[in-house]
Amino acid sequence: MKIQWKKLAICVAIPLAVGALSALLTQSAMRDFAALDQPPLSPPGWLFPVVWSILYALMGIASYLVVVTESSERSRNALTLYAVQLAFNFVWSILFFNMGAYLLALVWLAILWVLILCTLLAFRRIRLWAGRLIVPYLLWVSFAAYLNAGIWYLN
Repeated sequence: MKIQWKKLAICVAIPLAVGALSALLTQSAMRDFAALDQPPLSPPGWLFPVVWSILYALMGIASYLVVVTESSERSRNALTLYAVQLAFNFVWSILFFNMGAYLLALVWLAILWVLILCTLLAFRRIRLWAGRLIVPYLLWVSFAAYLNAGIWYLN
C-alpha cells in the first residue's frame, strides 16, 4: 500500500494540535502542579511532553491506517469514537491542571480510559496495527490514572 502523505500529515497533525493547545492552556498551572505532593513513581516533569508527543503521533498514525484502509460506516464510527476520546483527553487537562478538580478529573479519566479501549477495539477490527498503535496510549493513561489518584489522595 502506497503511503498517502497528505492524509498521514493531517491525521498526525490533529492529535498533535490538540496536545499543543492543551499544553498552551495549562502551562500557567504547571508551577502549582510542581508544588503538589506527588505519589511514588512520579516521573520528572520533562518526561510528560515527550511521552505525550509520541502518543499523539501514534494516535495520528493509527487514525491514518483506519482512514486509508476502509471507507464505511464502521470506519466512520471508529473515527467518531476516536474524536470523542481525543476531546475527553483535552478536557481532562483543563479539569486537572487549570481547575485542580482532581477527583472529577479522575472520574473523567476513567471514562476516557473506557473510550480509549473502545477506540482501540474499533480500530483493531478495521486494521490490526491501528489498534496496536493505541496500546501505549491506553497503558500511559492507566499510569496517569494512578498519578491522578495519588495526587487527589495526597493533596
